[in-house]
Amino acid sequence: MGLGIWSMHFVGMLALTLPIKVLYDMEYVILSVILAIFVSSIALFTVTKSNLHARQLGIAGILMAAGISGMHYVGMAAMIIEITYDMWIVILSIIIAATASAAALWLLFYFRRDQSKYAYLYKLGSSLIMGAAIAGMHYTGMVAAHFYVTELPTIEMGTQIEPETLAYIIVLATFLLLGITLFGLFINKRLSQKDTVIQESESWYRSLYKNNEYGIISLDTGGCIIKMNPAVTKIGGLREEEFINQHVSKIGKHIVEEKRAITKDSFAQSFQPIRNNFETTLLHPNGNLVELSVLNVPVEIEGEVVGNHIIVKDITEENRVKEKIKYLAYHDELTDLPNRRKFNQVLHQSIEKSSQDSSSFAVMVIDIDRFKMINDSLGHSYGDIFLQGVSDRIAKSAEGYHATIARMGGDEFTVLCETGADRREAASLADKIIEALKQPFSLKDSEFYISASIGTAIFPDHGTDAVALLKKADTAMYEVKKQGKNGHLFYTPDFDVQLLENIEIERDLRKAIERKELMVYYQPQFHSESNRMIGVEALVRWNHPTKGLLSPGVFIPIAEETGLIYEIGTWVLREACRQMKQWHDGGGPLIPVSVNLSSHQFHQRNLVQYIKNILEETKLAPHFLELEITESMMMDPAVSISILHELNKIGTRISLDDFGTGYSSLSYLKKFPIHKLKIDRSFITDLSRNENDKAIVATIISMAKHLKLDVIAEGIETKDQLDILTENHCKEIQGYYYSRPLSANEVEQVFFMPIRTHLSQEA
Repeated sequence: MGLGIWSMHFVGMLALTLPIKVLYDMEYVILSVILAIFVSSIALFTVTKSNLHARQLGIAGILMAAGISGMHYVGMAAMIIEITYDMWIVILSIIIAATASAAALWLLFYFRRDQSKYAYLYKLGSSLIMGAAIAGMHYTGMVAAHFYVTELPTIEMGTQIEPETLAYIIVLATFLLLGITLFGLFINKRLSQKDTVIQESESWYRSLYKNNEYGIISLDTGGCIIKMNPAVTKIGGLREEEFINQHVSKIGKHIVEEKRAITKDSFAQSFQPIRNNFETTLLHPNGNLVELSVLNVPVEIEGEVVGNHIIVKDITEENRVKEKIKYLAYHDELTDLPNRRKFNQVLHQSIEKSSQDSSSFAVMVIDIDRFKMINDSLGHSYGDIFLQGVSDRIAKSAEGYHATIARMGGDEFTVLCETGADRREAASLADKIIEALKQPFSLKDSEFYISASIGTAIFPDHGTDAVALLKKADTAMYEVKKQGKNGHLFYTPDFDVQLLENIEIERDLRKAIERKELMVYYQPQFHSESNRMIGVEALVRWNHPTKGLLSPGVFIPIAEETGLIYEIGTWVLREACRQMKQWHDGGGPLIPVSVNLSSHQFHQRNLVQYIKNILEETKLAPHFLELEITESMMMDPAVSISILHELNKIGTRISLDDFGTGYSSLSYLKKFPIHKLKIDRSFITDLSRNENDKAIVATIISMAKHLKLDVIAEGIETKDQLDILTENHCKEIQGYYYSRPLSANEVEQVFFMPIRTHLSQEA
């Protein structure tokens, strides 16, 4: 910059044409160069400051003006010629230099960091103003100068330079120094770029080091801690100021006692040129244990290990999740009992152990009776709560026994129990479980009663492998269900025959409706005083192609288990309504038909519409259809009452079947829109001999009368039973005393045709 100012001055001087030849004094020329460089240093120093106040700007402008003016007038003094000056013009030239310099300096300072697209224009404007300051001062100063032509002195006045020589010197010096400057700028830029790359790399490294979620501890070859990142404090509570320049063994004191030796051995391998990974546990200052994954990474420079980084990751939560996943892989999430996988594992281990020491053990399969009904009526949420209660009771029952309890899925549980050859322990445990599950469960402000069917197989008597033992225990459990549920049986080979028969029945039952093998039988209901038929109950029968006529007790339990009961129940309801409408159209009598609703049908979402559709299809008046439900269907009173009210609205009658055998609260009976109670046959069988049965039947009849409900007794087979019922004012009777269940044709021939004939004769 100084050379630019100086060159401009002397080029301008050389442009001056005088009538005589002018020489230049070398000393003054050099002094003027120095002044130009001094001026430039003031300018550059000013614009590189972080702040620039008005006072500083003013002083810098005056110094710049003084430097430029001094350089100009010293350069003028270098001319070996007589010169006089006009003082006012000289002062004007200095003012021009000061004003323009201050303006240029301010613009350069203000726009030096401007990165907009117009920044270069602002900087160019600053350069032009600075150039105007120099050129304006120079030519104003030249105007102020007056040259006088005299003879050249004869005495040498220092080193003199010819104008032509000075011109060459100016050109050469200018280009040489500009070249050196540009080369210096180039080298400086390259070095600056390298410095920038290094700084950027270091910034990246520091950012990674500082903000890494993993803890990083940097060590030298002596094991001394050089640096720790903030994550170390966050993970382990170890503050950098306490450990910096300390040996890493100080951190080792925070490792739990049982992990210190292996941690020390693993760390010793970290100075080998390989990565070393291991796990350890740190005791946090707050008392918590922090599980760590540690990676030792050696730091190599030119193939030589000069230190290493210890990278630590908190895996406490990760390990906890892994343990939970491992636990859930072998345990039931709902009940916390071992699951099927775990049970099979324990079963195989027990088989191996018992095979070696010739001992025995029992495998029990437990199925909860009536669970599906509870789950359907209360919903899955309460079903889950119920299963948790069941599992707790089974677990408490097994206390004191060498037993493993597992939930296999749904409402099926299994138990593996050590037992002797006499099977006493297994039988005892089964009885305790049955007794525990008999107690009522409180759900949704109501008490619910269930029972359990348990089948047991013994190793090695009933099998020597897991599949055989579970299969035979399952077979025994199904035999319990067939015999009325709520019990326990050990497997016997006879059960296999029955199981195969059940499988065959299930297979044939799936095709029974399609093949029209199902039939509806009707058992008449009578008024005991008038012997008048008051209704019929529809009962399903299966005319099996090879086994003959099968009663419901043979195939209905299988239908309930397989879900076929819905399809069968729908067919029976439609057929009963169709037949009754046909009898009405054929001359009567105009009596209702009673049809049992299964739990599946009662709890379906569209039950009322489903009943209405069948009545519309068969054209039977709703009040001629009596739907029989059981107490067990009303486990959730809120839902049951709503369903019954809707059925009542469409005109159908509701009968409570098997009354007295269920467990529903009597307090809900008065709320249910029920028209009739049906006394179960279990109270009728010994009615003439058992005083308790007499008392129960009398109580049921009296309660029904007080609640203004009709009451009917089923299963009447003797005159004594009939007399006791009539004495207690139960007039509606159903049973073999009057008639067994008959086919539709038999009912018509035996009962309806005589009635119609009698009515026609009277007419």
